[in-house]
Amino acid sequence: MTVLARIDEMPLDLLFHVEHVSGPRAGAVATFVGLVRDHDPSVSGTVVALDYSAHPDAPAVLTRIASEVADDPDVLGLAVSHRVGHLAVGEAAIVAAVSTAHRAHAFDVCRTLVERVKAELPVWKREVLADGSHVWVGMA
Repeated sequence: MTVLARIDEMPLDLLFHVEHVSGPRAGAVATFVGLVRDHDPSVSGTVVALDYSAHPDAPAVLTRIASEVADDPDVLGLAVSHRVGHLAVGEAAIVAAVSTAHRAHAFDVCRTLVERVKAELPVWKREVLADGSHVWVGMA
């Protein structure tokens, strides 16, 4: 089994993730690409970019999450990457790929992976708005 988990400042490549988890036993590869969008329902104004920052422990946390999710004996491969730095609208912030023998399980595991990353990874985003202002997301 192959597991890849990384925090990256460079643009993320979906095909790289798919190729990383593909193999002769895989009957399905489910993927997820989270994109920077131009709006946030909780914010007034147009989003033009996101600035992601990560806690120094983020790579270890992502590796732990990926390993725990990949511990499922039916998972054949798993790859997940999260961007940090400045991302424009339309760029990928997270890419995940999971291979299994059957499609339903690949979808379920990929969703679990992404939901855990969103809930547990110590990464924060600052939304940059068209008027030049910014808003930290998730900061109370």
